[in-house]
Amino acid sequence: MVLLMLLMEILLYQTTFDRMKDQLSKQAPTVTPVIMDDKGVLNRDGETIEPADISPEVAFACSDLYSRGPSAEFMTFLLKSKTMRWVQSGAAGFDHPVFKALVDNGIRLTSNNASAKAIAEFVMASVLNYFQPFSERFESQKQQSWNRIEFQELSSKKWLIIGLGNIGREIAQRAAAFDCQVTGLRRTPTGNEEADFVITPDRLMDALPEADVVVLAASLNEESKQLVNKDFLDRLKPSTVLVNIARGSLIDESALLQSLDKGKPAYAILDVFETEPLPQESPFWGHPRVQVTSHCSAHTPEKRARGDEVFLNNLKRYMAEQDLLLEIHRSAFDK
Repeated sequence: MVLLMLLMEILLYQTTFDRMKDQLSKQAPTVTPVIMDDKGVLNRDGETIEPADISPEVAFACSDLYSRGPSAEFMTFLLKSKTMRWVQSGAAGFDHPVFKALVDNGIRLTSNNASAKAIAEFVMASVLNYFQPFSERFESQKQQSWNRIEFQELSSKKWLIIGLGNIGREIAQRAAAFDCQVTGLRRTPTGNEEADFVITPDRLMDALPEADVVVLAASLNEESKQLVNKDFLDRLKPSTVLVNIARGSLIDESALLQSLDKGKPAYAILDVFETEPLPQESPFWGHPRVQVTSHCSAHTPEKRARGDEVFLNNLKRYMAEQDLLLEIHRSAFDK
């Protein structure tokens, strides 16, 4: 066992390694990093090597890789590897087909909860920005006009959070701190959710007419695909705010545009879309009741540090042959 650990190689993207190399050498001095650069070229100990000359057992597919790295080359290597035993993802979701393929290959997969706090703060800031008329206030300041502009308090709002995983729970905590009434939807409630009420999917349509703020924080699967359709939208109040920080395919975008043009929801906060980047010709860009952001709700330096810590913690557990945190089992892909 000691000999195996001394020889164990870990595959990392260059940007990720540069950021965490000191922590890695301190916490796991017996492992050998194998680095993939921006062009997909591999090196070990500063020397370029061929894929056939390495045998990594562990890989950290950090969020750096997904956003601007050689993700295709990295994932192709993982899928072809005969020695890979565990992949730590930097993402919370695992709906991309590559993750199922990895698990089908017998590779252990762990997800990452590092984005939850950042996304929850993004949601609160965006909802507050809607209810607080900041643009009007700034315009009054610009015009040196002493206007007293009324706003709506969050404390009077009822929130419906669809999906009470790591992200949904963080959002629920923050909404509750504003004295909002929080209802959470979860396929299998555990009884310890941080929400005033917890419902199952069969009660969703009955809950929609009461919600002032609806947040999509669910994973994407066959059950949730285009969950927000005409029937869903018809049940909303005209004053409802709809927030999507999960996956773009949770929404039937054509149905949402038609419903917005008819007057509801009052506002849509959309950080994710079915096609990304969002095409320039998309009507969402210029819609007066839509906030468009570029899948950036988790884009913080603090999130990257938390993600590194998740990997290092799991690496320690892996080397000690302990259970891994946030492991995704094969059964999860059948839901």
